[in-house]
Amino acid sequence: MQRVRRASRLAVAQLPFAGVLAVAVWIRVVAVRGYPGPLWFGDSPGYLEAAIDLKPGETRPSGYSFLLWLLKPFHSFTVAVAVQHAVGVLTGVLVYVLVWRAARAAWPLGPGGAAGRWAWRAWAPGLVAAPLTVPVLLPVHQVALEHMLMSDSLFAFLLLASVAAALWRRRLPWWLGGLAGLLAACAALTRSAGLPLIAVIVVGMLLRRAGWRAVAVAMVAFVVPIIAYMGWFKAEYGQFSLAKANGIWLYGRTADFADCRVIKPRPELAIMCPKNTDPRMSPGFAAMWTKDSAFREIPGWITGSEANRLASEFAYDAIEAQPGDYARVIVRDTFRSFEWNREPYPSPWTWLQYEFPRGEAWSDEQALLAERYDPDGAETRVADPWAGQMLRYQDRFAMPGTFLGFLLLGGLAGALPYVRRRGRWRALGPVQHFGTGALLPWGMSLALLVIPAATADFDYRYVLPAVPFACVALGLAVLPSPRRSKEETAPRKAEPVEDESNDTAVPADPPPAEGATSARTAGGTEDGPEAEARAEDASEERTEVAKGTS
Repeated sequence: MQRVRRASRLAVAQLPFAGVLAVAVWIRVVAVRGYPGPLWFGDSPGYLEAAIDLKPGETRPSGYSFLLWLLKPFHSFTVAVAVQHAVGVLTGVLVYVLVWRAARAAWPLGPGGAAGRWAWRAWAPGLVAAPLTVPVLLPVHQVALEHMLMSDSLFAFLLLASVAAALWRRRLPWWLGGLAGLLAACAALTRSAGLPLIAVIVVGMLLRRAGWRAVAVAMVAFVVPIIAYMGWFKAEYGQFSLAKANGIWLYGRTADFADCRVIKPRPELAIMCPKNTDPRMSPGFAAMWTKDSAFREIPGWITGSEANRLASEFAYDAIEAQPGDYARVIVRDTFRSFEWNREPYPSPWTWLQYEFPRGEAWSDEQALLAERYDPDGAETRVADPWAGQMLRYQDRFAMPGTFLGFLLLGGLAGALPYVRRRGRWRALGPVQHFGTGALLPWGMSLALLVIPAATADFDYRYVLPAVPFACVALGLAVLPSPRRSKEETAPRKAEPVEDESNDTAVPADPPPAEGATSARTAGGTEDGPEAEARAEDASEERTEVAKGTS
């Protein structure tokens, strides 16, 4: 009966999140009913073709195509978008679980799970964690991104799952480290922007003292799937790589500032000097996809070996000749993520593709390809009255990028109060608190904004995967360091053990001193910052006593 009451109290404490989750599920049901088919983007045909033929994509890794291939037996785009919405909901659930566990470790209940006079501790974790799931579950652009035939929602989930595995315990067992590395590899094979992010995970694990075995296994688990995919790519295309077009994206980035009068490229590279005759297009978009693109004059277009070679060489020459301009566009486009209103960038129509349409649009090329996957429901359809409800929601529930800036700033400032702890001023207290908790998700969020700005171009869909990590970072930053519950700190009665030599009972080993007891962390039972502080205080007290008696 006591267990039943404890379980019921735990369930009631989840009511704040249950309310957010109910709204999130409802709006996704409305989206699927109003738009049974997916929203298409320029990259969608490539993903779908790779899924139908089960082969590596020429320009992008095919992790997302593998998911579509797994769903192919259903022959239904409606099933595909429903699964993607479920993945989006699971992303919000992961945010809640990570913050909730950290809050429960910071505010533990008493013996037997009783709150007693600390009744607020039963509700506090849910009240802290539930609001941090709102930016992940409810904004319309998150819902629309899940509805697209694109890899971004799956990429965000896999990467957050990798971070969750790395944060689950302070000192990770080897299998959790391996799981973090494997999930990071799956994310990198879904979007190539995930490749450098393994460095963020490894640094976070090292700062949390996860243990060398966990770190080593994580790196092996990351590298092996990447090499296996590259071997598959080589068997298909003859190149040991993740894609044919590795250098063209960086070329598109440098088109924003490249000045051939400064670069002075050799004659063969002169063709790559960017042109932009339509001011409505961003320089990178014009250099890649419009009539001004140099790739139109190169055999094989962007997937040809010649195009990749020339684009790579020109991009590196431009960065070497104009490093200050390169840094300027990175900073400019990173801060573009925090603007209040969305602008028509990188083209007048691209940003509108990230919203639910008011009408139907369909091309013959899309129809022919889509019929190979879903013969009956391939077209983008607008079904009222559900579509009308979705459009009304879209007009009211969009999250400005400025809120993401507030989340990231809050993640930094949230650690500042920990300069004073247990009545003592500690100059490095905020650094320690931030580095062993919030730094990993905070660094991941910032990296997801900076990497596209440094390697491709700004796009609003690149901003959304950074939101879940910023929410987790804010939660871990503001929460106190893990503490032990009353059940852990209560003195334990020594249990007699049998002495086989004389058949008399002798007391068992006494419990360890308070400063040496492991503290519950947000991710496990290993020593945390609070336990380290207690051990340090105990050491200082012993030193003072020794000085006084000498």
